[in-house]
Formats: sequence, structure tokens, C-alpha cells
Amino acid sequence: MTTRQIHVRDLEKSYGKLHVLRGVDFEVERGSIFALLGSNGAGKTTVVRILSTLLKADAGTASIGGFDVVTQAAEVRESISLTGQFAAVDEILSGRENLVLVAKLRHLKRPGEIADDLLRRFSLTDAAARKVSTYSGGMRRRLDIAMSLIGNPPVIFLDEPTTGLDPQARVEVWEAVKELAGQGTTVLLTTQYLEEAEQLADRIAILHEGRIIVNGTLAELKKLLPPAKVEYVEKQPSLEDVFFAIVGADRKGGTVHTER
Repeated sequence: MTTRQIHVRDLEKSYGKLHVLRGVDFEVERGSIFALLGSNGAGKTTVVRILSTLLKADAGTASIGGFDVVTQAAEVRESISLTGQFAAVDEILSGRENLVLVAKLRHLKRPGEIADDLLRRFSLTDAAARKVSTYSGGMRRRLDIAMSLIGNPPVIFLDEPTTGLDPQARVEVWEAVKELAGQGTTVLLTTQYLEEAEQLADRIAILHEGRIIVNGTLAELKKLLPPAKVEYVEKQPSLEDVFFAIVGADRKGGTVHTER
């Protein structure tokens, strides 16, 4: 039995004379986090839109869980969930009401129990009854990811999941993504943040000018560079070190909260 969940071969996509994808190849193992890393305009979102059946490639093939994204699009849509760059939550409703609504729309039994379980998994139980308009950026994104998990899709696409978030909110989202993979969900995330890929991904593919130019684990990618010279220097704290030292918060919420 293969453990390959996503299979992409020779994907090409152009808009007029603009060649966005020029033969993209990669595979993603079941239950792993795969990061598609690249700058703005590299083609990351185009890949995600093709895999989620929202866009057709000009050439090449792609499959999710053995289902072809073109000829078996309905089966693919049943096995995936997509979270875009901006949280798709209803600010007028509470966090719990958002989750219950989606569960009902998907005709699932016991929507309240589903909502409560997801609120617990994403550390939102205390804010369940509050309107989403009062949530911080990290809380909204965590709720958005929780909504995308209703129905237990085996594959989730996260397109630039921490765009526009502050440092603490980014860490909150990272913890949520790690939790997903820990429970067996296959995660493909696109990002332009090097640290995000380093923190989360089991494998990292760098997409540049429409092609995957390197694909491997972090350790494998580091081996592409010459051995580092050993020098004794005074280590200066990073901006992130300073931020967390000042706010006095641990990475699970701690003593300072960003809720408003």
C-alpha cells in the first residue's frame, strides 16, 4: 500500500505569454507536512488551485489519494479542504456558531459536538461564545483552519496561512498545523517565509520561476551548502527572542494574550 497522498507530474500553466508553471513535479507522503516555498509570483497559489480542482493545468497530471484532479474532480473535492490567504469566517457569528453552521451545511450529525471538539483542539473553547469580530488575527486563523477540518478531510491545503499575522499569532498557527499532522492529516502549505518552512515542514520544495529547483528535508537542503566554518562569536538575540522576552508569553498563550 502506497503512502503517497499527493502526486504531481509535469504541471504546466500559462496565462497568455506568461508561463507560471513550467513542469512542476513533487510527491507528498500521507500524514506529513510539505512546504512549497517561493517568493510572490512564483506559482505557489496556482499549484494549489490546480490541486483543489479550481483551475485546470495546460499540461501534466496531478492526483490526490489516487484520484485524478481532472477526471475525478468530485472525489478529490470530497477528500480535501482549502484554507486561503485570508480567514473565511463570519465576524457577526461566534466561533462556535461558525463551526456549527459549516457542520450543518455539510449535513453532519451532532454539529454541536463537532464544533466543541474543534474548539478544544484549537484552544478556542474559552472564546467559543464570543463574536469573531473580537478575535485576534491568530484566533481567526485557527478558527478558519478548524472550519476547514469539518468532515475530517485527509488532505488540507494552507495557502500562505500566516500572511499578515503578528509574531505571536504566527506561532499559534504553527502549533495548530503541527497538531493537524500529528493526528494524521496530510498538509500542503505554501509560504514565502523561510522560518515557517523550517519550523513546520517534513519536506520543503522551492518553487522558482515556475519550476521546483530543489526538494528535500531540511537536513538534505542544508547539505547543499558548503560546510560552515566554526567561529566563536557573541550570539545576539533575534527580534523574535526580544519579542517573546518582553511580552513574557510562552508559545501556547502564556501570560499575555493578543485577544481584543
